[in-house]
Amino acid sequence: MDAIAIISIFTLAVFVGFEVVSKVSSTLHTPLMSGANAIHGVILVGAIIVADHSKNNLELGLSVAAIVLATINMVGGFVVTDRMLEMFKAKKSDGTKAGDK
Repeated sequence: MDAIAIISIFTLAVFVGFEVVSKVSSTLHTPLMSGANAIHGVILVGAIIVADHSKNNLELGLSVAAIVLATINMVGGFVVTDRMLEMFKAKKSDGTKAGDK
């Protein structure tokens, strides 16, 4: 791939991602984020593939930035999902949650 194609893909991914996320209301953001972790994994794999095909330092730098951001996004989604699921655990009679020791 030439540099123009890689930069174009990166730029389009940024704009599409921004448009999709900005259209979601804040009330629905947490449940949708937890359901979108598989999509974040696909984005991470795509960023790794782009990094593998990079031919110069600019391409490698942009692809590493994409890998870092996709990883943060995916891990953040799992953390939010875990916190959300903690809210729905049953409480014991002593006030602690069922999963606590």
